[in-house]
Amino acid sequence: MIYDLVKNRAIYRGAHKGLDMGLDFLANTDFSKLADGRYDIDGGRVFANVMTYETKTANPTPEAHKKYIDIQYLIEGEELIAVAPLCEMESLAVDCPEGGDIWLYHGKGEPLTVGRGRFLAVWPEDAHAPGVAPDGVPAHARKCVVKVLVDMD
Repeated sequence: MIYDLVKNRAIYRGAHKGLDMGLDFLANTDFSKLADGRYDIDGGRVFANVMTYETKTANPTPEAHKKYIDIQYLIEGEELIAVAPLCEMESLAVDCPEGGDIWLYHGKGEPLTVGRGRFLAVWPEDAHAPGVAPDGVPAHARKCVVKVLVDMD
C-alpha cells in the first residue's frame, strides 16, 4: 500500500511500471475535460475509470483485487477508505463475476482520507473499503481509479 500526495510520485518511480504510468496520468490530466467513463492508458494493462457519485455513511464490505493494483484518487471532494491487510479479513461467500476482479470481505480497516491531492495505491494483499463520507454526511465526490495489472510481463 502507498498513501501519499500525487506531487510526490517521483519517490515511487520504478517500483512498478504501471504505477509510474498511472501516477503520471493522475498528475498530468485535466479532469475538467474528461467525462465519466473508462480511459485506456496502456490498453487493458493500465486504465482509468472516472466516476461521479455520492459518498455513503459506511462501507461494511471491504474489497480486494487479485489481478489489479488500484490507485484511488479523488478529483472532487474527499472520502475515507478503510484499509487492512487482506489476511485480517473474513471472506464473504460471494463469487467474483466471471472475468471480474473484485472479491468482498468482512473486517475492520484503518480509515485514510483521500482527496486534496492524496492518492491511495492498494495491491492484492490490501483490503480496502472506499466511498465513505469523512463527516458521516453523504456528499458529492468525483474519483479516478487507475487499474494497474499486477503482472505486466
